[in-house]
Formats: sequence, C-alpha cells, structure tokens
Amino acid sequence: MRSEPGTHPHAHTDQSPTPGPAAWLRRRLGRTVVVSYALAALLPGPGLWLRRPHILLLGDTARLPLHSAPFLLALVLFSAGLQVPAQALGGLLRHPRTLLAGLTLHLVIPLLVVPALAFLLRRTPDSDGGSGLVTAMILIVAMPVAAGATVWTGKGGGDQPTMVGLVLASTLLSPLAVPLTMRALAPLVDEEHADHLGRAANTAGGAVTLGGVVLPCAAGVLCRLVLPPAPLARTLAAVVPTALAGSLLLTYVNASGALSSFLTHPRPLLLAAALAAATLVCLTSFALGRGAARLLRLETDAASSLTLACGMSNSSASAVLITTTLPDKPHLLLPVLAYGLLQKTAANHVVGARAARRLRR
Repeated sequence: MRSEPGTHPHAHTDQSPTPGPAAWLRRRLGRTVVVSYALAALLPGPGLWLRRPHILLLGDTARLPLHSAPFLLALVLFSAGLQVPAQALGGLLRHPRTLLAGLTLHLVIPLLVVPALAFLLRRTPDSDGGSGLVTAMILIVAMPVAAGATVWTGKGGGDQPTMVGLVLASTLLSPLAVPLTMRALAPLVDEEHADHLGRAANTAGGAVTLGGVVLPCAAGVLCRLVLPPAPLARTLAAVVPTALAGSLLLTYVNASGALSSFLTHPRPLLLAAALAAATLVCLTSFALGRGAARLLRLETDAASSLTLACGMSNSSASAVLITTTLPDKPHLLLPVLAYGLLQKTAANHVVGARAARRLRR
C-alpha cells in the first residue's frame, strides 16, 4: 500500500513503549466490551447511579455538580491526545488527504444510508412506517466521530493522529453539520417524529459539547509537548490503562441506561427490528469507509482510521438527545444500544484484520 507523498509509512506511529496494563487491556478489548454489556443487562443499578449527577460540597455553601459520563469521555480523549506526537499532527495538516476524505465521508454517508433504511422499513407492517427506528438512526449517524474510535485505533496500533484529527474536526463542525443532517433527513419520517428531530436539531450544539472534546485532546497534546521523556513515560504508563478502563466503564454506564427501560418492559419484536436496522446502517457505513480507503489506495494504518471514522458515531450524544428531546419514547434507546455494540464489534474486526495483515508481512 502507498503512503501519502512526503510521508514515511510509519511516521505517525508513537514510539513510546506500550505500558503493560494497557497492552493487556487492548488485547482483550473486544471481550471486555461484551462483558460491559452483559453487566449492564444483569446488574444495571450501579450504572444507573453513575448516570445521575452527583453534588460535591465545597465548603458550607458552594456545590459542584459531577457527571461521570463527561468525565470518562474527557479521560479517554486526554489519553488519545497524550499518545499523539505533535510533529505527527503537523504532518497531518501538511498532507490532509485522509483527514478530508474521512470527514467528507462521515458527513455524506448518513445521506446515503438512512434513505435506503427508510425505504425498506416502509415495506414493513410497523404502524408508523418505521419512523421511530429511522429517527433513532438519524440521531445516531448525524453525530460526530466517536471518541471511542481513538481507543480502537490504539488497540490496532493505527494512525492515531489522523483519528484524533477526525474526532476533533467532526466535533468542531457538529454545531453546523448535525442540525443540517437532521433537517435534511426529517422528510423521511412522519410529522410527529419530524417535530422531534426539529427540536433535537435545535439543541444538538449543546449536546455535543466542544469543550468536552477539544479541550481534553488539546491538554493531552500539550502535556506531551512540555513533559520531559521520563515523566512522560510515567504519565503514559498511568493514564493509558486508566483511560482504557474508563472507556469500558463508560460503555457500561450508557448500556445500563438503555437496557433499564427494556428490561422493565420487554419488547422482543422492537429489539429484533432495532438490531436489524442498526446492523444495516453500521455494516454499510463500515463497508463504504473500507471501499473509499481502497479507492484512495491509502496506506494500511490510514485506511484503518478512515474505516473506523466512517462507521463509528458518538452514540453517547445520541442517547442524550433521545433522553432530552424524546423523553416519552425511551424505547428508541434500543437502536442506540444496538448500534453502539455493533460498531465496537465491527471496530474489533477492523483492527484485528489489520493486525493479521501486519503479521503476514
């Protein structure tokens, strides 16, 4: 495979030694994600408790609200930034082909995939013509690239600078791109769900907090710049495995919220429909990303990052939007849960296939 002109095929690779606990978790990331979902189904109580805001008393009168999910997300992103050499980000800006391709595809794929899903669901006996499921999928695929994609890129030893760049760029564009995508796809659903999408579009900029993504990443990059080699190595050894554990805890917390309503009022047919819709959209998105990487003849690491960026959306933000704008429709969290699990499974396959190709070299 060819690299971009002026770059070495492995110029972006972080040469810092991988800490032992982090390497152990990365090798088992796929299995531990499944365990997180199983725990959410069997023991959702702690996850529901962590989803609620908690108050930290500072003195006699000052109160500080604490939210576990944004903190865990910030930890994951700080770790991703910490693992990216600053010179690699500079190289990404000088040769932005993969970054621009990934960003364009992430914005365009929803406009291609969701109409196909809506067409298929109109042929089903669903009373609303599948509008509920289509609405949920719009709220998922309109979101920026998932921060968790950086974790999977790290697991596969992939192009972390490109992935961090895609997460940051898609998040920076999200206040404009997310509402536009939702409004463009709203005609595919009935009037009631279109109204819900309109409200979600109006609040999307607040749900995807720029400071919660950009600042932690920037802080990680800055720490790498200012820390001498020995303290940097110790920081990596502490932060990277902690962030991996935090990403698994975040998966458990989000899954607990989605599964709690389903376990209280089981709807097997809805679950089957949610799985089918999420599978179609997720696998098609990953396949389009992989096809684009081959068409562009990207080097293996960059191809892996492009594929992950096309298929992985910020499902945590989708869950927030559904909870706040459709509080009377908690069942729509099921497609979010299904997509979250499927995108992690597909990501595990992508990085596993990439590792296998490396071994054959």
